[in-house]
Amino acid sequence: MAEALGKKLAGDVFESFSAGTEPGTQINPDVVRLMKQVYGIDMELTQHNKPLSDLPAVDIVVTMGCNVQCPTLPCSHREDWGLDDPSGKEDGVFLTVMAQIEEKVLDLKRRIQTGELE
Repeated sequence: MAEALGKKLAGDVFESFSAGTEPGTQINPDVVRLMKQVYGIDMELTQHNKPLSDLPAVDIVVTMGCNVQCPTLPCSHREDWGLDDPSGKEDGVFLTVMAQIEEKVLDLKRRIQTGELE
């Protein structure tokens, strides 16, 4: 969700990449369905699950929380968004997390644009 929303909402300011500590074989079908409904993003066409080793060098690392211990990646700025993992829960929980990610992506975009991260 974060990669897709980053590309849609802040692609003019930063590149978004996402990877998992234990990526599955497919993107969660609930995420695919809801992202298409709410944002018109077809994640099956634009994204795939990938391991951390597939990421390019990055300046900013954002971890989602989700009760996962994330390894350290070299970067100039790091923050954790402390989100709950909606997997296996009802649509309302996914929609809440999607809205939180949207808000945080837009805030990160603003902070980059205003130089608050330098």
